[in-house]
Amino acid sequence: MLYVEKGQLDVLDGAFVVVDITGVRTHIPIGGVACLMLEPGARISHAAVALAARVGTLLVWIGEAGVRLYSAGQPGGARSDRLLYQARLALDPELRLKVVRKMYELRFGEPPPQRRSVEQLRGIEGVRVREMYKHLAKKYNVPWKARDYDPTEWDASDLPNRCLSAATSCLYGVAEAAVLAAGYAPAVGFIHTGKPLSFVYDVADIYKFETVVPIAFQVASKHMADAEREVRLRCRDIFRQTKLLERIIPGIEEMLAAGEISLPKPADDALAPAIPNPKSLGDAGHRG
Repeated sequence: MLYVEKGQLDVLDGAFVVVDITGVRTHIPIGGVACLMLEPGARISHAAVALAARVGTLLVWIGEAGVRLYSAGQPGGARSDRLLYQARLALDPELRLKVVRKMYELRFGEPPPQRRSVEQLRGIEGVRVREMYKHLAKKYNVPWKARDYDPTEWDASDLPNRCLSAATSCLYGVAEAAVLAAGYAPAVGFIHTGKPLSFVYDVADIYKFETVVPIAFQVASKHMADAEREVRLRCRDIFRQTKLLERIIPGIEEMLAAGEISLPKPADDALAPAIPNPKSLGDAGHRG
C-alpha cells in the first residue's frame, strides 16, 4: 500500500509515475501495489486510472491521513475470495457469533460472557460503552448527559456530542479505506447490520476508545470556537503517529480468523498480481 500526498499521477513512456511540482518523476510499480491512496494534493490522469484498473490496483481518494474516504476505484482488486469468506462468516449464525465474540474481546481486552447471543452481546457492549463515555466526561470535566446525535440538527447537539460525531467520522474514513484495501465489503457487518458501512462500524469500534473518543472529550473541555476542525486535525495527527491504518488490516484478519474457517481458494482464472513477488534463491533466513 502506498500514499501519494502531492503530485500528478500519469502514465509517461509506458510507466506509472508521480510528477512533482519541479517535474521530477517517481516511478510506481503499479502492478505490484495492492492499494494506492490519494490525498487531496494528488491529481490523476485517465490513463493512470485505466492502468491501475487493468492490473487490479485499488485507488482510494482520501482526506489527510485517511480522515475521510471520498471514493474508491475497484474494491477488492477484482477478486472475490475475501468477499466470499466474509459473506460465509456473516451468514452462518455460529460463525458470526464467533467473530462477534472476538470483536468484543479485542475491544474490551477480555472475553465476553459465555452462552450469549449476538443481540445479548450487543446489549452488554452498549452498557459498557455508556459507562466509558461517563468516565471520560468525568476525567476531562465535560458536562455529559448521553450520546445523542441528529445529523439533521447538527447545531442543536451539545459540544461534546458534536466533537464525538466529528471524531468518529474521521475514524470511519480510515476504517473504510482499510476494509476496501483488504478486499472486504463495507456493508457486510457482524455486530452492525443493514447499513452501507456496517462492517466499517464494526471495525472502527475496536479502535474508537483508544484513539478518537479521548480526543473528542479533550477538545470539548477547551470550549474552542471551531472545535470540530480541531478534532479533525488531532485525529489526522494521531492516525499518523499510531500508524493506525497499518494496524487495522491485520486486526480485520484476526477478527475474521475467529470463525475458524479457511479462505476459499482463488479460482483458476483469478487475476494474479501483474508484478508477482520474485522467487527467493535462499531459504527463509535469507533475503530474496
